[in-house]
Order: sequence, then C-alpha cells, then structure tokens
Amino acid sequence: MAALRRELDEAVERVLGSGWFILGPEVEAFERELASALGARDAVAVGNGTDALFLALRALGVGPGDEVVTSPVSAAFTALAVMQAGARPVFADVDPATLNVDPSRVEAALTPRTKAIVPVHLYGHPADMDPILALARERGLAVLEDACQAHGALYKGRPVGTLAGERGIGALSFYPTKNLGALGDGGAILVNDPSLAARLRQLRNGGQSQKYRHELPGVNSRLDEIQAAFLRVGLRHLPAWNERRRALADLYVRGLEGSGVEPLQEQPYARAVHHLFVVRHPRRDALAEALRAHGVGTLVHYPIPLHLQPVFASLGGRPRDLRVAEKAAGEILSLPLFPELRDEQARAVVEAVRGAAMQVRGASIDR
Repeated sequence: MAALRRELDEAVERVLGSGWFILGPEVEAFERELASALGARDAVAVGNGTDALFLALRALGVGPGDEVVTSPVSAAFTALAVMQAGARPVFADVDPATLNVDPSRVEAALTPRTKAIVPVHLYGHPADMDPILALARERGLAVLEDACQAHGALYKGRPVGTLAGERGIGALSFYPTKNLGALGDGGAILVNDPSLAARLRQLRNGGQSQKYRHELPGVNSRLDEIQAAFLRVGLRHLPAWNERRRALADLYVRGLEGSGVEPLQEQPYARAVHHLFVVRHPRRDALAEALRAHGVGTLVHYPIPLHLQPVFASLGGRPRDLRVAEKAAGEILSLPLFPELRDEQARAVVEAVRGAAMQVRGASIDR
C-alpha cells in the first residue's frame, strides 16, 4: 500500500505541475491506455458510469419513444440512464446460475419499439453475449454492454465491452469500489467505431465541435485530470488485482462446498473478475444476521429488482414474468472480497459462513 500511495502522490504532483485540470494530457493518455488494456479501438472518458451509459445510448440514436431491453438485477443507474436518454427500460428475466440476463428472455421482451439491448455483466461475470449479439443482428438492434462491474472480464477469451465488433460499445464506471476505481467518480465508454467516438467526445463536452461552437445538444460530463492520473496508476495494477480477486473467489468456492450456501456459478465461457462475491441462501436475512454476530459484514446487491422499484414500476407496460429475478432478490448476499483481503481472513469468513449456516439451519429445525 505504501508503494501505491507513492504512485498516487506522484500522479497528483504531475497534474499540479502541469496546471491543466480538464480534458488534458492525463485524460488523453488514460483513454489510450484503457482502450489498449481492454481491447478497444478507442475510449472516451466521462464524469461517471451513468453518463457513460446515457451518452452511449444517445450516440447510438436511442431516444424518446424507444424501448431498451435490459436486466432487472443491476444497479438502478442502468435503467435510469435509459430513462435519461428519453427511452423506456423493458426488463427481461435472468439466468439463475449467474443472474445475468437470459438471452431467451431478451427475445421474448422485444417489441417493434425496441431500439437497443443493454446486457449487464453483473458482479464481474460476463453475460452470455453470442446469442444476444446474434439476436441484435437479426433484428437490427444496437447493443450496449454495461461493463461497469466487469473491468477486464473475458467472454470466450475476448474482453467485455467491445464484443459487438466494429459497432462494439461498452460503458465503464470508476466508482471507488469498482475493480478499477477512482478516488471520486468517473466513467468511460469503450468504442470501436471512430465516428461514434467523435460523436461521444462532442456529446460529453457540450456538443462542441471546437471551442465555443456547439453543434449537438451535449452535456457537461468530463473526467478531470487528477482522476485520470489516479486511474492510470490503477490501470497498471488492474491485472494483478483481478487475479487476486479470482484467487479469493476460488478459496470461497472450495471452502463453502457442502455448506448449503451456494455461490453463483462461473460459466465455461467466462473469465470473471469478481467485482463482488455473491452467494444464495433461502434464509438470507437470518444468515446475514448470524454473520454479523460473528463479526462478518455483508451487503445485498441488489435487494429490489428494478421492475419493482417505484420509479420503473410507474412506467407501465405489459406484465412480464420475472420470477427468477424476484426469487434471487430474497436470497443473494455479498461476502467480503477485495484484493487486500488476506487468505487467513477469507478462511475466517468461510468458517463463519459455515457456522452461521449451521446455526440458521438449526434454528429452522427447532421451529
């Protein structure tokens, strides 16, 4: 940690010495390095992950009257970005093994108003993209990958975020807890089409084609130079951090076998980066309370499926069967996982989970 602190201090000094704080050399360098690291032709840095999603949708031509099919198991900002673009989010149910959107349910959710599909690479595990991409090609739909939780994840050996080829476009968030996190907010859009990249650069900066010439109804969403400098430091460490997350996840999976607490399943097509380590248990709240008594903190990501959130439920639309998402919302629990977690700490979490599961099971039998 001391070495990382020195790198961050040097980054701050470099920016302060330059006297350039918005859309300068640090942002330009970060965009180049990010695109190279994640297999994209270009990257466009913006103010946060929500803006990355919203501006990507705008660049793809999504607007009022359109529908966008996405997952009900995600941070609300995925669907809020759709609304910000003027479109209506439509939710398709998820695969119980990964909680990523189920491609067969995506197809059932399409209507003549559908303009785009936004699969979410949830918890750092890639969605099953090939069927989604094939469906999009067949129907003439845009695909925007929400890779905000999946920096560096691979789908069939390819980095997520630009899987749609020449028209590939993906959104990233650099919220501080992400695999690649800023010391504040930040986001980026991975893009393979130069014309889309140029449009995105205009949209993020007030629609300007040159200083004081505004040609598009853009917004103000610019990653600042200090955050870009911090992120350049983090990007150098991202592969090692992701490998550490994978090692901890493997420790958890092996340690929890037979405990009655079921981790989500990494699929053969995926190399997950474990932004979160999520397990399922039918008595989730009792398990979380027992773990709290053992000194283990947990969180729920996410307790309310998006279609049941008031802001989205009020949109109306035809009723949809989302029973997998609804069942999962009552069972999922995130265990501690971050690169600095030591093996002995992770093993202590495993023992606490196993003990808590036995305690909960015993309490259930007593009833």
